[in-house]
Amino acid sequence: MGPVGAEVVEDLLLGVSLGLGAGLTPGPMTALVLALAAERGLKAGVQAACAPLVTDGPILVLALWALRSVPPEAVAVLAAGGGAYLVTLGLRALRGATHLAEARSPGRLGYLQRAVVANLLNPSPYVFWSTVGSPIVRQAWERSPVAVLAFLLPFFGLLVGCKAALAWAVAVGSRRLGSSGQRKLARASGWLLVASGLAVAGRAIRALM
Repeated sequence: MGPVGAEVVEDLLLGVSLGLGAGLTPGPMTALVLALAAERGLKAGVQAACAPLVTDGPILVLALWALRSVPPEAVAVLAAGGGAYLVTLGLRALRGATHLAEARSPGRLGYLQRAVVANLLNPSPYVFWSTVGSPIVRQAWERSPVAVLAFLLPFFGLLVGCKAALAWAVAVGSRRLGSSGQRKLARASGWLLVASGLAVAGRAIRALM
């Protein structure tokens, strides 16, 4: 396997690990998905899980536009900072600092629309795509469009798929995850985020050398 092929595989692995980490990490979107699944059933939870497919594309484009005139060295520095941010999130998850919040009934908005609004008002996607996602996508694009797809497809597939699986577990298995299940998810997502953050920071450091 040549250097380009190895980097595409690395993009694929980053997409898998970040998608799993983001999909399993307890937070506002996960809380909304679980609450809707418990209160309104599997369909409502899955619809809410699909919100990133609507919101994150425009946020990514905005982040890439903001970085269009930034030199590669500055992008690498930003990516290193994003890696440190991911490590911080992972350590917080390992400490159990993130908690599931309660969600109210959907009201006039549909389940997907409500989740879209909640995600657009959530600072996490903006921070992620500005500091982590967009530098990865920009560096991947410089190699090939295949590298971009190798990152984005598993990332979004696992981000949405994990939250949909959690919705299924709640709607079919029980009204809500027990505290033991929440701790296991937090630990798993925490280690994934730490590993992903170290990988992103390592790639950025190599780009600066």
